[in-house]
Formats: sequence, C-alpha cells, structure tokens
Amino acid sequence: MGKGKATIHDISNALGIDSSTVSRALNDSPRVSKKTKKRILDKANELGYLRNSLASNLRTNKTQTIAVVLPRVSRHFFATVIAGIEETAYEAGYNVIICQSLDNLKREKKIMNTLISNRVDGIMISIAMETTSYEHFEAYRDLEKPIVFFDRPCALKDCYNIKIDNFQASYNATEHLISKGCRHIVHLSGSQDIELYRQRKKGYIEALIKHGIEVNPNYIFESNLSEQDGIASAKKILELNTIDGIYSANDTSAISAIQYLKSQNIKIPEDIAVVGFNNDPISAVIDPSLTTINQPAFQMGKIASTLLLDQINNEFSSTKIVSKVLDSELIIRNSSKRI
Repeated sequence: MGKGKATIHDISNALGIDSSTVSRALNDSPRVSKKTKKRILDKANELGYLRNSLASNLRTNKTQTIAVVLPRVSRHFFATVIAGIEETAYEAGYNVIICQSLDNLKREKKIMNTLISNRVDGIMISIAMETTSYEHFEAYRDLEKPIVFFDRPCALKDCYNIKIDNFQASYNATEHLISKGCRHIVHLSGSQDIELYRQRKKGYIEALIKHGIEVNPNYIFESNLSEQDGIASAKKILELNTIDGIYSANDTSAISAIQYLKSQNIKIPEDIAVVGFNNDPISAVIDPSLTTINQPAFQMGKIASTLLLDQINNEFSSTKIVSKVLDSELIIRNSSKRI
C-alpha cells in the first residue's frame, strides 16, 4: 500500500474496529478510550494514513487558513508583524498565507479575489498606498468572512482597526525637533489618501501651531517614502536653503535623505536634525543613528490575529466593533542631538 493511500476503512479492517470509532479516534474524540485511541493511531502511522484535510474542511466549512496582505515583506516593521501573527496562528492550529500588494491597488484587488476563491477563513491587511476605494473589502465581508485592518486603518464603516495613535506620535516627533531649536522643519509625508499619513501630517502641523511656527505648505513633500523619494526630497531641501529639521513619516526616506545630505557636506544634526518613523534595525547603526518612533509591531500582529481568530470561532460579536490603539515610543538618537 502506497504511503498516504491508507483509508479509515483499512485501519478498521486491520484492527477489527468499527470505522466510526476509528474516525472518532483520529479526530481525538473523548468518546474513545486512550488505550483504543493509541492502538488506532499506531496502526494509522504503520499504514501511512494521512488525514484528508480537504474533506474535513468541506464538512466544517473552514480551511484552517488565514491570510495577511501587506505592502512589502522586506520592511522590518511588516516582517515583525508577521512574526506576531504566525505565533498566534500556529498555537491555534491555523496556517498563514502571506501576500504582498507592493502598494499597488490593482495587485491588492487581485490578491483579494484569489483569497476569496481559496476560501480562507479570515484576512488581515495593511492597505496599499494606492487604495482609495474599498469595494474589494466589502465583497469579502459580504461573504460574512472576518477582516482585520492593521497599521494603516481603513475608513470602512464597522471595521476592525489595530493601530497606533499616529497623530500623537507625529506630534511628539515634531515637538522634539522644535525642542532642539529647529524652526524650519520639512515633513516627508506619505500619500494623503491613507488615513495613517493624514494623521501623521496633522500631528506635524499641530505641533508647529502650538509653538507659534508658521505652517509652510512648501515644507511638506508627499511621496511613496521610498529610498529614491528620500533622495529627491533631500535635493529639494538643499534648494530651499533654510531647512534645519526633517521629520519623515518613515525611516526609509529619512535614512536616504541623511545619506544624500551628508554627501553634500551637510552636517547631521548640526545643520539639519532628522527624525524618522518605524525604528527599522538600520536606524540604530547608521551614522548618525536615527531618532525615530518605535511601533509595537509584534504585539500588533498578535492582537490582530487573535481578534481575527475570535471572529472565525464565533467568539466575537459582529455588533461589537473594536479598534485598538497601541502605544508608541520616541527613541532619541544622534540624528537629532543638536543641543
């Protein structure tokens, strides 16, 4: 008999035990004694029996699979979120599918369609920068399947968001630069179609207003916050010739801006102080080390997956919508230590 070809009936015939008892034992039913269960499991291993997961899934209407959709796996923040998700899912007996949107709306929609076709039990997603409409998420919810948004909150009515207070974190970052004597602060902002980046921009503006500093629209650069965008922003900053501070909505652009400015003989932080966002590992080892906002990424992943699994297992009321706001931390390093 080929490996994996044995059936419940083969085990039943080999042991002279009713097939229904074999089935219950293989599903760890308490109705079967430990002694009988051991005999059945030993024989199943001997015969090379493999559980038919597909048939089981059809009976339960569950695939024991959840999905996470995020912009880029290569970003340290998202990789750490995935670690939190996978730890929780593994403990609960669920598999995790990981998909990248690459911040592209068309790709995100295609991923959602694929996940619907594959009948995943639930989805966690950090939406793409290009995402301004939510029909593809509504289509999934119409199937009465749970979806949890993390990091980048979604404006859909009655949806679950796991996030930090981006307004306050941004306010703190900007106020820190002001406390170091900065008065002409550029903000490297993400797409204003994304609520997360709107909140970070608002925090920046509010900090300036509180300290009596004029808000200059020419000091706000909107982009995808890539490495190339950071370099392009640094070139604009040199043209302005008045900037003494940079607050970037992510570390990637902040770091590339620092590197370009240094290549142009700009001293960091003496000439321009810099604060980033995300606390990527490289931020602690570049020269100068980058002041940044740390987000509880692992905790965010665990909370998002726990909330999703609670819904899948009908332990969470659909009328009790929860958005959790997690704490963040300003980590002060050399890129902003001017005085």
